[in-house]
Amino acid sequence: MTAPTTAAAGQQPQPQPPLAAGSARGLLDRVLRMRELAILVVLAVMLVATQIDNTSFLSEQGIKDLLLNATILVLVAVGEAVVVITGNVDLSVGSVLGVTAFAAGDLLKHGGNPVLSVALAVVLGAALGAFNGVLVGVGQVPSLVVTLGTLYIIRALDSIWVGSREITASLLPSGYKTFGHDGVSAVPYLALVAAVVLIAVGYFLRDYRSGRECYALGSHAQAAALAGVPVRRRVLAAFVLCGALAGLAGALYLARFSYADAGTGNGYELTVVSAVVVGGVGFTGGSGSVHGAALGALLLTSINSVLPAIGVSSVWVEAIDGILLLLAISVDRVMALRIAGLLRSRARQARTGTNG
Repeated sequence: MTAPTTAAAGQQPQPQPPLAAGSARGLLDRVLRMRELAILVVLAVMLVATQIDNTSFLSEQGIKDLLLNATILVLVAVGEAVVVITGNVDLSVGSVLGVTAFAAGDLLKHGGNPVLSVALAVVLGAALGAFNGVLVGVGQVPSLVVTLGTLYIIRALDSIWVGSREITASLLPSGYKTFGHDGVSAVPYLALVAAVVLIAVGYFLRDYRSGRECYALGSHAQAAALAGVPVRRRVLAAFVLCGALAGLAGALYLARFSYADAGTGNGYELTVVSAVVVGGVGFTGGSGSVHGAALGALLLTSINSVLPAIGVSSVWVEAIDGILLLLAISVDRVMALRIAGLLRSRARQARTGTNG
Protein backbone atom coordinates (compact mmCIF):
# COMPACT_ATOMS: atom_id res chain seq x y z
CA MET A 1 0.00 0.00 0.00
CA THR A 2 2.97 2.30 0.56
CA ALA A 3 4.10 2.50 -3.07
CA PRO A 4 0.76 3.64 -4.53
CA THR A 5 0.39 6.21 -1.77
CA THR A 6 3.88 7.58 -2.41
CA ALA A 7 3.29 7.77 -6.15
CA ALA A 8 0.02 9.60 -5.65
CA ALA A 9 1.65 12.02 -3.28
CA GLY A 10 4.44 12.69 -5.75
CA GLN A 11 2.13 13.56 -8.59
CA GLN A 12 1.75 17.25 -9.44
CA PRO A 13 -1.74 18.69 -9.98
CA GLN A 14 -2.48 18.86 -13.67
CA PRO A 15 -4.52 21.65 -15.27
CA GLN A 16 -7.73 20.76 -17.10
CA PRO A 17 -7.54 22.57 -20.42
CA PRO A 18 -10.61 20.90 -21.92
CA LEU A 19 -12.77 22.15 -19.06
CA ALA A 20 -11.27 25.60 -19.22
CA ALA A 21 -11.77 25.74 -22.96
CA GLY A 22 -15.33 24.53 -22.56
CA SER A 23 -16.01 27.19 -19.94
CA ALA A 24 -14.56 29.94 -22.15
CA ARG A 25 -16.48 28.72 -25.17
CA GLY A 26 -19.73 28.53 -23.20
CA LEU A 27 -19.24 32.07 -21.90
CA LEU A 28 -18.52 33.36 -25.41
CA ASP A 29 -21.58 31.58 -26.82
CA ARG A 30 -23.80 33.22 -24.20
CA VAL A 31 -22.37 36.66 -24.97
CA LEU A 32 -22.90 36.17 -28.71
CA ARG A 33 -26.49 35.03 -28.22
CA MET A 34 -27.14 38.14 -26.11
CA ARG A 35 -25.59 40.32 -28.82
CA GLU A 36 -27.75 38.82 -31.55
CA LEU A 37 -30.84 39.06 -29.36
CA ALA A 38 -30.09 42.75 -28.77
CA ILE A 39 -29.89 43.38 -32.53
CA LEU A 40 -33.18 41.54 -33.03
CA VAL A 41 -34.86 43.62 -30.32
CA VAL A 42 -33.56 46.89 -31.81
CA LEU A 43 -34.76 45.82 -35.26
CA ALA A 44 -38.21 44.86 -33.96
CA VAL A 45 -38.63 48.10 -32.00
CA MET A 46 -37.57 50.16 -35.00
CA LEU A 47 -40.01 48.42 -37.35
CA VAL A 48 -42.91 48.59 -34.89
CA ALA A 49 -42.28 52.29 -34.22
CA THR A 50 -42.20 52.97 -37.95
CA GLN A 51 -45.43 51.02 -38.44
CA ILE A 52 -47.12 53.15 -35.79
CA ASP A 53 -46.02 56.30 -37.60
CA ASN A 54 -46.77 54.91 -41.07
CA THR A 55 -49.46 52.23 -41.00
CA SER A 56 -48.73 50.99 -44.53
CA PHE A 57 -45.05 50.34 -43.80
CA LEU A 58 -45.46 46.66 -42.84
CA SER A 59 -48.02 45.78 -45.48
CA GLU A 60 -47.43 42.61 -47.48
CA GLN A 61 -45.61 44.58 -50.17
CA GLY A 62 -43.70 46.53 -47.52
CA ILE A 63 -42.42 43.33 -45.90
CA LYS A 64 -41.50 41.94 -49.31
CA ASP A 65 -39.54 45.10 -50.11
CA LEU A 66 -37.69 44.91 -46.78
CA LEU A 67 -36.65 41.32 -47.47
CA LEU A 68 -35.72 42.03 -51.09
CA ASN A 69 -33.53 44.93 -50.03
CA ALA A 70 -31.74 42.76 -47.47
CA THR A 71 -31.25 39.61 -49.55
CA ILE A 72 -28.21 40.63 -51.57
CA LEU A 73 -26.42 42.11 -48.56
CA VAL A 74 -27.21 39.02 -46.45
CA LEU A 75 -25.64 36.70 -49.02
CA VAL A 76 -22.42 38.68 -49.28
CA ALA A 77 -22.30 39.27 -45.50
CA VAL A 78 -22.52 35.52 -44.82
CA GLY A 79 -19.45 34.87 -46.97
CA GLU A 80 -17.62 37.87 -45.51
CA ALA A 81 -18.42 36.68 -41.99
CA VAL A 82 -16.70 33.34 -42.62
CA VAL A 83 -13.57 35.14 -43.81
CA VAL A 84 -13.60 37.52 -40.85
CA ILE A 85 -14.08 34.63 -38.41
CA THR A 86 -10.79 33.20 -39.68
CA GLY A 87 -9.09 36.48 -38.79
CA ASN A 88 -9.03 37.93 -42.31
CA VAL A 89 -11.10 40.32 -44.41
CA ASP A 90 -12.18 40.45 -48.05
CA LEU A 91 -12.53 43.96 -49.44
CA SER A 92 -12.99 42.79 -53.03
CA VAL A 93 -16.57 41.50 -52.61
CA GLY A 94 -18.14 44.61 -54.17
CA SER A 95 -15.99 44.31 -57.28
CA VAL A 96 -16.70 40.56 -57.49
CA LEU A 97 -20.43 41.22 -57.25
CA GLY A 98 -20.23 43.77 -60.05
CA VAL A 99 -18.23 41.69 -62.51
CA THR A 100 -20.29 38.53 -61.89
CA ALA A 101 -23.56 40.43 -62.31
CA PHE A 102 -22.45 41.68 -65.72
CA ALA A 103 -21.06 38.26 -66.70
CA ALA A 104 -24.41 36.64 -65.91
CA GLY A 105 -26.26 39.35 -67.81
CA ASP A 106 -23.95 39.09 -70.82
CA LEU A 107 -24.65 35.35 -71.06
CA LEU A 108 -28.39 35.91 -70.73
CA LYS A 109 -28.28 38.66 -73.35
CA HIS A 110 -26.95 36.17 -75.87
CA GLY A 111 -29.66 33.62 -75.13
CA GLY A 112 -27.95 31.72 -72.34
CA ASN A 113 -29.82 29.53 -69.87
CA PRO A 114 -30.66 31.35 -66.59
CA VAL A 115 -29.38 28.44 -64.48
CA LEU A 116 -26.10 28.43 -66.40
CA SER A 117 -25.79 32.19 -65.97
CA VAL A 118 -26.13 31.83 -62.19
CA ALA A 119 -23.63 28.97 -62.23
CA LEU A 120 -21.22 31.10 -64.25
CA ALA A 121 -21.47 33.90 -61.69
CA VAL A 122 -20.85 31.51 -58.79
CA VAL A 123 -17.87 29.82 -60.47
CA LEU A 124 -16.33 33.15 -61.50
CA GLY A 125 -16.77 34.48 -57.98
CA ALA A 126 -15.24 31.33 -56.49
CA ALA A 127 -12.25 31.61 -58.84
CA LEU A 128 -11.64 35.21 -57.81
CA GLY A 129 -12.00 34.19 -54.18
CA ALA A 130 -9.50 31.38 -54.72
CA PHE A 131 -7.01 33.89 -56.10
CA ASN A 132 -7.34 35.92 -52.89
CA GLY A 133 -7.14 32.76 -50.81
CA VAL A 134 -3.93 31.57 -52.44
CA LEU A 135 -2.21 34.90 -51.86
CA VAL A 136 -3.38 35.10 -48.24
CA GLY A 137 -3.25 31.45 -47.18
CA VAL A 138 -0.29 30.20 -49.18
CA GLY A 139 1.59 33.43 -49.81
CA GLN A 140 1.06 34.65 -46.24
CA VAL A 141 0.31 38.17 -47.46
CA PRO A 142 -2.04 40.18 -45.16
CA SER A 143 -5.62 39.89 -46.39
CA LEU A 144 -6.21 43.63 -46.10
CA VAL A 145 -3.40 44.31 -48.57
CA VAL A 146 -4.34 41.48 -50.94
CA THR A 147 -8.05 42.20 -51.18
CA LEU A 148 -7.56 45.96 -51.39
CA GLY A 149 -5.33 45.29 -54.39
CA THR A 150 -7.74 42.83 -56.02
CA LEU A 151 -10.60 45.25 -55.41
CA TYR A 152 -8.95 47.77 -57.74
CA ILE A 153 -7.64 45.13 -60.17
CA ILE A 154 -11.06 43.52 -60.64
CA ARG A 155 -12.74 46.90 -60.92
CA ALA A 156 -10.23 48.05 -63.56
CA LEU A 157 -10.58 44.84 -65.58
CA ASP A 158 -14.36 45.10 -65.29
CA SER A 159 -14.29 48.67 -66.60
CA ILE A 160 -12.06 47.68 -69.54
CA TRP A 161 -14.25 44.69 -70.42
CA VAL A 162 -17.63 46.36 -69.91
CA GLY A 163 -16.78 49.85 -71.14
CA SER A 164 -19.93 51.84 -71.67
CA ARG A 165 -22.14 48.76 -72.17
CA GLU A 166 -25.16 48.13 -69.96
CA ILE A 167 -27.38 45.18 -69.16
CA THR A 168 -30.97 46.43 -69.02
CA ALA A 169 -34.33 44.81 -68.37
CA SER A 170 -35.13 44.54 -72.08
CA LEU A 171 -32.13 42.21 -72.57
CA LEU A 172 -33.11 39.76 -69.81
CA PRO A 173 -35.58 36.85 -69.96
CA SER A 174 -38.92 37.61 -68.34
CA GLY A 175 -38.70 34.54 -66.10
CA TYR A 176 -35.37 35.69 -64.70
CA LYS A 177 -36.78 39.12 -63.86
CA THR A 178 -39.91 37.56 -62.37
CA PHE A 179 -37.80 35.38 -60.08
CA GLY A 180 -36.09 38.53 -58.81
CA HIS A 181 -39.36 40.15 -57.73
CA ASP A 182 -41.97 37.47 -57.01
CA GLY A 183 -42.25 35.12 -54.07
CA VAL A 184 -44.54 33.16 -51.78
CA SER A 185 -46.93 35.69 -50.26
CA ALA A 186 -44.71 38.31 -48.57
CA VAL A 187 -41.54 36.20 -48.79
CA PRO A 188 -39.55 36.72 -52.03
CA TYR A 189 -37.84 33.83 -53.77
CA LEU A 190 -34.52 35.63 -53.32
CA ALA A 191 -35.06 35.70 -49.54
CA LEU A 192 -35.70 31.95 -49.57
CA VAL A 193 -32.39 31.43 -51.41
CA ALA A 194 -30.59 33.58 -48.86
CA ALA A 195 -32.25 31.69 -45.98
CA VAL A 196 -31.11 28.33 -47.36
CA VAL A 197 -27.53 29.60 -47.73
CA LEU A 198 -27.59 31.11 -44.24
CA ILE A 199 -28.84 27.90 -42.62
CA ALA A 200 -26.36 25.72 -44.53
CA VAL A 201 -23.30 27.87 -43.72
CA GLY A 202 -24.38 28.30 -40.09
CA TYR A 203 -24.80 24.54 -39.74
CA PHE A 204 -21.38 23.94 -41.27
CA LEU A 205 -19.62 26.35 -38.92
CA ARG A 206 -21.38 24.95 -35.86
CA ASP A 207 -21.47 21.20 -36.45
CA TYR A 208 -18.54 20.34 -38.70
CA ARG A 209 -14.98 20.10 -37.47
CA SER A 210 -13.64 22.09 -40.41
CA GLY A 211 -16.15 24.83 -39.60
CA ARG A 212 -15.16 24.97 -35.94
CA GLU A 213 -11.52 25.11 -37.00
CA CYS A 214 -12.26 28.47 -38.64
CA TYR A 215 -12.97 29.86 -35.17
CA ALA A 216 -9.79 28.31 -33.78
CA LEU A 217 -7.83 29.83 -36.65
CA GLY A 218 -9.28 33.28 -36.02
CA SER A 219 -8.68 33.07 -32.27
CA HIS A 220 -4.99 32.15 -32.54
CA ALA A 221 -3.57 31.04 -35.88
CA GLN A 222 -0.26 29.76 -34.50
CA ALA A 223 -1.94 27.72 -31.77
CA ALA A 224 -4.39 26.32 -34.33
CA ALA A 225 -1.51 25.28 -36.58
CA LEU A 226 0.25 23.55 -33.68
CA ALA A 227 -3.01 21.74 -32.88
CA GLY A 228 -3.07 20.30 -36.41
CA VAL A 229 -5.50 22.68 -38.10
CA PRO A 230 -4.70 22.93 -41.84
CA VAL A 231 -4.47 26.71 -41.76
CA ARG A 232 -3.79 27.32 -45.45
CA ARG A 233 -6.62 25.09 -46.61
CA ARG A 234 -9.11 26.67 -44.21
CA VAL A 235 -8.16 30.20 -45.28
CA LEU A 236 -8.38 29.22 -48.95
CA ALA A 237 -11.78 27.58 -48.42
CA ALA A 238 -13.10 30.65 -46.60
CA PHE A 239 -12.12 32.97 -49.45
CA VAL A 240 -13.52 30.59 -52.08
CA LEU A 241 -16.85 30.47 -50.22
CA CYS A 242 -16.88 34.25 -49.86
CA GLY A 243 -16.20 34.70 -53.57
CA ALA A 244 -18.82 32.13 -54.56
CA LEU A 245 -21.50 33.84 -52.44
CA ALA A 246 -20.51 37.24 -53.85
CA GLY A 247 -20.93 35.72 -57.32
CA LEU A 248 -24.35 34.30 -56.38
CA ALA A 249 -25.29 37.71 -55.01
CA GLY A 250 -24.20 39.26 -58.30
CA ALA A 251 -26.51 37.00 -60.30
CA LEU A 252 -29.41 37.69 -57.93
CA TYR A 253 -28.62 41.41 -57.98
CA LEU A 254 -29.17 41.30 -61.72
CA ALA A 255 -32.48 39.48 -61.24
CA ARG A 256 -33.54 41.98 -58.57
CA PHE A 257 -32.65 45.23 -60.34
CA SER A 258 -32.51 44.08 -63.99
CA TYR A 259 -29.48 46.28 -64.53
CA ALA A 260 -25.69 46.03 -64.48
CA ASP A 261 -22.84 48.16 -65.77
CA ALA A 262 -19.20 48.86 -64.99
CA GLY A 263 -20.12 50.70 -61.78
CA THR A 264 -22.22 47.94 -60.25
CA GLY A 265 -21.01 47.02 -56.76
CA ASN A 266 -18.72 50.02 -56.31
CA GLY A 267 -18.33 50.77 -52.59
CA TYR A 268 -20.48 47.79 -51.59
CA GLU A 269 -17.64 46.21 -49.62
CA LEU A 270 -17.88 48.91 -46.94
CA THR A 271 -21.57 48.18 -46.39
CA VAL A 272 -20.82 44.47 -46.18
CA VAL A 273 -18.08 44.90 -43.59
CA SER A 274 -20.36 47.21 -41.59
CA ALA A 275 -23.13 44.59 -41.60
CA VAL A 276 -20.74 41.88 -40.43
CA VAL A 277 -19.27 43.94 -37.59
CA VAL A 278 -22.63 45.38 -36.50
CA GLY A 279 -23.90 41.80 -36.47
CA GLY A 280 -21.39 40.85 -33.78
CA VAL A 281 -18.62 39.17 -35.76
CA GLY A 282 -15.36 40.20 -34.10
CA PHE A 283 -13.19 42.01 -36.62
CA THR A 284 -10.09 40.38 -35.13
CA GLY A 285 -11.54 36.93 -35.81
CA GLY A 286 -12.54 33.91 -33.78
CA SER A 287 -16.01 35.04 -32.70
CA GLY A 288 -19.45 35.77 -34.06
CA SER A 289 -21.83 33.90 -36.34
CA VAL A 290 -23.29 34.18 -39.81
CA HIS A 291 -26.73 34.58 -38.22
CA GLY A 292 -25.52 37.73 -36.50
CA ALA A 293 -24.06 39.00 -39.77
CA ALA A 294 -27.42 38.40 -41.46
CA LEU A 295 -29.19 40.32 -38.69
CA GLY A 296 -26.69 43.15 -39.11
CA ALA A 297 -27.43 43.24 -42.85
CA LEU A 298 -31.18 43.25 -42.20
CA LEU A 299 -30.77 46.07 -39.67
CA LEU A 300 -28.74 48.28 -42.04
CA THR A 301 -31.06 47.77 -45.01
CA SER A 302 -34.12 48.33 -42.81
CA ILE A 303 -32.70 51.68 -41.72
CA ASN A 304 -32.54 52.63 -45.41
CA SER A 305 -36.27 51.92 -45.67
CA VAL A 306 -37.31 53.32 -42.30
CA LEU A 307 -35.86 56.82 -42.65
CA PRO A 308 -37.78 57.80 -45.83
CA ALA A 309 -40.93 56.22 -44.39
CA ILE A 310 -40.85 58.57 -41.39
CA GLY A 311 -39.87 61.59 -43.47
CA VAL A 312 -36.15 61.70 -42.63
CA SER A 313 -33.71 62.51 -45.43
CA SER A 314 -31.77 59.50 -46.75
CA VAL A 315 -28.62 61.62 -46.38
CA TRP A 316 -28.55 60.44 -42.76
CA VAL A 317 -28.32 56.76 -43.73
CA GLU A 318 -24.54 56.66 -44.13
CA ALA A 319 -24.04 58.67 -40.93
CA ILE A 320 -26.21 56.23 -38.96
CA ASP A 321 -24.39 53.27 -40.52
CA GLY A 322 -21.09 54.79 -39.41
CA ILE A 323 -22.37 55.37 -35.87
CA LEU A 324 -23.59 51.78 -35.64
CA LEU A 325 -20.20 50.54 -36.87
CA LEU A 326 -18.34 52.55 -34.24
CA LEU A 327 -20.73 51.38 -31.53
CA ALA A 328 -20.30 47.76 -32.59
CA ILE A 329 -16.50 48.00 -32.52
CA SER A 330 -16.63 49.70 -29.12
CA VAL A 331 -18.95 47.04 -27.72
CA ASP A 332 -16.68 44.30 -29.10
CA ARG A 333 -13.69 45.87 -27.39
CA VAL A 334 -15.44 46.27 -24.06
CA MET A 335 -16.78 42.71 -24.19
CA ALA A 336 -13.36 41.33 -25.10
CA LEU A 337 -11.78 43.07 -22.10
CA ARG A 338 -14.55 41.94 -19.76
CA ILE A 339 -14.38 38.34 -20.95
CA ALA A 340 -10.59 38.29 -20.73
CA GLY A 341 -10.72 39.64 -17.18
CA LEU A 342 -13.38 37.13 -16.16
CA LEU A 343 -11.44 34.22 -17.63
CA ARG A 344 -8.25 35.36 -15.86
CA SER A 345 -10.19 35.57 -12.60
CA ARG A 346 -11.57 32.05 -13.08
CA ALA A 347 -8.11 30.74 -13.91
CA ARG A 348 -6.69 32.25 -10.70
CA GLN A 349 -9.51 30.75 -8.68
CA ALA A 350 -8.91 27.35 -10.28
CA ARG A 351 -5.18 27.50 -9.50
CA THR A 352 -5.87 28.59 -5.92
CA GLY A 353 -8.33 25.76 -5.44
CA THR A 354 -5.91 23.22 -6.92
CA ASN A 355 -3.01 24.41 -4.79
CA GLY A 356 -5.21 24.38 -1.72
